[in-house]
Amino acid sequence: MTLAPDGGMTLNDSKSNLALTKSDNSSPPPFPEGGLQAWLTVLGGSMILFCTFGAVQSFGVYQAYYSSHYLSQYVASDISWIGSVQTFLLFFGGLPAGKLFDEGYFHHCIGAGSFIYLFSVFMLSLAKPHQYYQIFLAQGIGMGIGMGLLFLPAISVTSHYFRRRRAAAMGVVLAGSSLGAVIYSIMLNNLFNGDAGFGWGVRAAGFIDLGLLVTANLIMKTRLPSRRERPDAKPVDLKAILSDFGYWLCVIGATLTFWGLFVPFFYLQVFSEYHGLSKNIGFYAIPIMNASSIFGRTIPNFLGDVIGPFNVMIPCTIISGGLLFLMFAATNLGGTIAFGILYGFFSGGYLSSDRFTTCSTRIGITSFLISFALLTGNPIAGALVQHDRSYIWYRPLVFASVVVLAGAACLTASRTILSKRKNTNRL
Repeated sequence: MTLAPDGGMTLNDSKSNLALTKSDNSSPPPFPEGGLQAWLTVLGGSMILFCTFGAVQSFGVYQAYYSSHYLSQYVASDISWIGSVQTFLLFFGGLPAGKLFDEGYFHHCIGAGSFIYLFSVFMLSLAKPHQYYQIFLAQGIGMGIGMGLLFLPAISVTSHYFRRRRAAAMGVVLAGSSLGAVIYSIMLNNLFNGDAGFGWGVRAAGFIDLGLLVTANLIMKTRLPSRRERPDAKPVDLKAILSDFGYWLCVIGATLTFWGLFVPFFYLQVFSEYHGLSKNIGFYAIPIMNASSIFGRTIPNFLGDVIGPFNVMIPCTIISGGLLFLMFAATNLGGTIAFGILYGFFSGGYLSSDRFTTCSTRIGITSFLISFALLTGNPIAGALVQHDRSYIWYRPLVFASVVVLAGAACLTASRTILSKRKNTNRL
């Protein structure tokens, strides 16, 4: 989800995006900046992210439950591969989904993605204890493929209706993921550890997903003509993208940041329970972080419309990297709540400000590369944290903090290049 630092670019209206090039000086088409259909599309996008990225951010509940019950014979690194593959496919799917979206197959894409995702959720509910391959196929592969087809179109279609207020609209869409993570985390923790059990807990989430995804498919609509409907549309200048050093610095920065950013979302509940907090407190550690992330994904976006997304994203990234060291203090009630609130807000601020460029090719390239960081980051943290069935927490936290701060350094360098190119500090 990266804002590409490509200056001097203009607009080619296509259904999937407003493709930016450096050679076209045409004026952009008018944007509604609101209206019933625009906000229905934003609502539908928020519903899709509620189901998909909300599930990603609540994986810590599954991590804790699998470690203690369903997959207790497996180490933390093995279990985290399930969530990492799921997240990898969510971003990796941006490459084919972006192309389909660009060609005008928006409803085909989210329709197929909804079916695959819902089928996989209900298959997960049938998985048996200690059957790793069943859980991996349903949750890691199946749900991940469905997410990949849903995620990018749900975000990109917002650009059809908003330009001046795009950051604010995108913040509303992204806030859906945090709200979903809050609800799913609380609901699944109580159902998994109550009378309902794992199977009916997953099914309950599946029925919520069913209602939301059907509604989203019905209310979301595109506005701009697709590339198929505009045969005279200029092709994207791949040479310009490949030679854009500022853009690649931005991609590297985003990749490094995503490599460590989600470690607390996977391990905070395990961390708090390991340090003696009651299960009730542990259950609410992730929901607290995700609830704070709702504000982090909306408030900074409104500020980003005023001072520029880079000027919001970089401080949020630096603070998130520093806060990872404070997870060491989350060994009591006060420390857990304080860390959850602060990290949820600032990591959410990064995720919302680090938004897509309007060029689908750049979106696809960025998503593709970020996906590999998400695939490996949490398993690396799992391998670092667990040694001979004991936990050594400083190793994954130092790893996560260092790579996030390194990402912030690359983003700062990218901003410097863009500032000189555009001759402005409002970036």
